[in-house]
Amino acid sequence: MHPRLAIFDLDNTLLTGDSEVLWLDYLRAKGLLDATMAERNADMDRRYHAGTVAPDAFCSFYAALFAGRTPQQWQPLLDGWFSHVIAPRIPESAHALVQRHRDAGDMLVLSTASSRILAEPSAQALGFDHLIATELALLPDGCFAGRTEGTLNMREGKLLRLYDWLVARGVDADADAALASAAFYSDSINDLPLLQAVGHPVVVDPDPRLLAEAQARAWPVLRLARHSLATETT
Repeated sequence: MHPRLAIFDLDNTLLTGDSEVLWLDYLRAKGLLDATMAERNADMDRRYHAGTVAPDAFCSFYAALFAGRTPQQWQPLLDGWFSHVIAPRIPESAHALVQRHRDAGDMLVLSTASSRILAEPSAQALGFDHLIATELALLPDGCFAGRTEGTLNMREGKLLRLYDWLVARGVDADADAALASAAFYSDSINDLPLLQAVGHPVVVDPDPRLLAEAQARAWPVLRLARHSLATETT
């Protein structure tokens, strides 16, 4: 018998903020992007929260930021970004929530629309062994191509990717049963397909559209203790 799944969204759920949005802001502060990208970033963030942006438009916009460098070449910037911007935005209440499921013996899965390269440090900090994220394409020379690869881990794609992950783990015959017993935590209307598919959906500090859905469906609403932080760029 497989352990119960406890699935968590990352951005604006366990993390106070969005990894992709904060990464673009960080690159701008470092002088690596034109100032005009600020409004494009804010517009993409607004459309994501409203649930009106297409997954390909959202993921492709942020994937393009990585073009022309290898993962190793990006690593020093990623280390600074995580230390100064991201780590302080993961509240103790998020760590405690994940730990409760770990103590219960659940299998922890972090599932995010953000790219793997941005999500991996948060997954490690929170102690996740399993990460499902949007994948970025690499060129033969090892540089990022500036585009995504495979099924985007967003909206219906997040459910499809979870099914693929279960099949790869040999749970294909019991995938529906695994979802029926699973818990999923998310803040976003974009995650409605997966929230509807699991037996124990929990909305966390939800956006207005998801809050309305939760109230209509009598889903539990969780408010995590958070504190405001200014984004640092050093």
